Amino acid sequence: MATTNLQYLQNPFPRPTISPLCLGIRAPRMVFKCGCSSGSSSVQDDVFSLTSSSKCDVDYLGQSTKGDLNVKLQHLEAFGLDGQATLEGPIEQVARMETEEAEGLLRDMGIPIPSAVRLSPRGIFCSRTLNLRSISAIGYDMDYTLMHYNVMAWEGRAYDYCMDNLQKVGFPVEGLAFDPDLVIRGLVIDKEKGNLVKADRFGYVQRAMHGTKMLSTRAVSEMYGRELVDLRKESRWEFLNTLFSVSEAVAYMQMVDRLDEGAIPADLCPLDYKGLYKAVGKALFRAHVEGQLKSEIMSKPELFVEPDPELPLALLDQKEAGKRLLVITNSDYHYTDKMMRHSFNRFLPNDMGWRDLFDMVIVSARKPEFFQTSHPLYEVVTGEGLMRPCFKARTGGLYSGGSAQMVESSLNIHGDEILYVGDHIYTDVSQSKVHLRWRTALICRELEEEYNALIHSRGQRATLIELMNQKEVVGDLFNQLRLALQRRTKGRPAQTLAATNMDDQELTESMQKLLIVMQRLDEKIAPMLEADGELFNKRWGFLSRAGLWDKSHLMRQIEKYADIYTSRVSNFLKYTPFMYFRSQEQTLAHDSYVHYCSQQNGSVVSN
Repeated sequence: MATTNLQYLQNPFPRPTISPLCLGIRAPRMVFKCGCSSGSSSVQDDVFSLTSSSKCDVDYLGQSTKGDLNVKLQHLEAFGLDGQATLEGPIEQVARMETEEAEGLLRDMGIPIPSAVRLSPRGIFCSRTLNLRSISAIGYDMDYTLMHYNVMAWEGRAYDYCMDNLQKVGFPVEGLAFDPDLVIRGLVIDKEKGNLVKADRFGYVQRAMHGTKMLSTRAVSEMYGRELVDLRKESRWEFLNTLFSVSEAVAYMQMVDRLDEGAIPADLCPLDYKGLYKAVGKALFRAHVEGQLKSEIMSKPELFVEPDPELPLALLDQKEAGKRLLVITNSDYHYTDKMMRHSFNRFLPNDMGWRDLFDMVIVSARKPEFFQTSHPLYEVVTGEGLMRPCFKARTGGLYSGGSAQMVESSLNIHGDEILYVGDHIYTDVSQSKVHLRWRTALICRELEEEYNALIHSRGQRATLIELMNQKEVVGDLFNQLRLALQRRTKGRPAQTLAATNMDDQELTESMQKLLIVMQRLDEKIAPMLEADGELFNKRWGFLSRAGLWDKSHLMRQIEKYADIYTSRVSNFLKYTPFMYFRSQEQTLAHDSYVHYCSQQNGSVVSN
């Protein structure tokens, strides 16, 4: 590999060249520095020991300690120091002082603290605690992961080729145009009803669209009130896992309108929504198989790929930290090489090429089967893509096919020592997790737009929540009075003496007034609730939410299968290859009541 010079790379968070070996180990009563040259690996070996796979343990969060650095006590003794003496006093006090000093030093270095990075559109969000130090290899998908396509350009051209193929066989496509705002990732196609639906984490449908027309809340309730979205029933439900699904979904929903209008001849396909879905899918598949779409993209990649100059530096940090980097993509060799050259080489220093970053490259991987079964392995031996059969992969090789088990065997690392990063919740994240127990990271570029939309929606959402809380209080009083009236008609006393003493007229007038207030609140709340999330998408609202309070079905899938998730790979640059990602507190339904009790009584009341 060529010698790297990171100054050639653009970095929005410049990091001064400061060796950790020359930073003082500070304690409340003493400060000392090691007298060693910066950047010397031999000196680092003298000062620190690295926890190996054979000697690793698990910490109190259940994470492997492999890759952790340990101070060698003999090095401290060479300075006449006692390791414990450097930490005199209660650890709470020592830690508080060290934290304050660390925050100050991070500020001086121009590096944001981890919590500040996390609370940003380009943070890395953690669902399941992950010690990055214990990761030996990081595998990357390519499309929409290592490179991000301009959705309007890439999916727009895929849509055009799909519609051309439909028109060639007689489908009426005149007047139709690509509309990327019609769908978002995480929606589900109901192939039986010709609908596109958004479900919550339980599978209940919250919003739905038939063709290109949104259905009313009442229509959604009547149609889906007694059934759940079940992704295991693949004959009916099709989950939009990735941005590659956008062009297909837009074409299908538009053709549903044409089918409803009676414009599709009966001899083209079965005149039902399932048959129509197969026809659209076949037309899009032809666009990919015939190669016209990829040929156009390869000829003018600058029109389709959004460059990310920060990405090579993030990968260099990982490689130089000892991580073995892999590319595992379903794209073929010629396309992969062309697109990676365009996306990486111009941002790499000293004539490095994209292949220099990766210890192994696997093209035409056939995911998800790659994670499930074994396929023949071929080595790509020439620049023209000539291949020969191969039985074992080696470091630095370029291969086609194979399997995940082959990767583990070749690298002699298994399971949770490997982190796989991809954009497809099923093909990349779910299957590598379920079958191999690899650690997983999901790339979802839309997170940046959603994060900013949520920030700009805070005022409206706060108003909406306040109105709903007001209705809850007013409604509770109404219900109490209603119960008092019910008991009175049965000759029983009301819940309280005050309610019992109310005369009939006062009781009914109060209930009438409260009912009018609630009805007016409903008139105000309903359109606000419908508009919630429209800054992200006017039809479907936020990507990760279903309604004001709940998570979307997509978000449930992300939490279940992705240990961490973020908007782009280059966000790793804002962290280090040694980061310990800790999952955040998960709010439970009763947490608010516990908080309320502690505020009212000074402590939680227990029976």
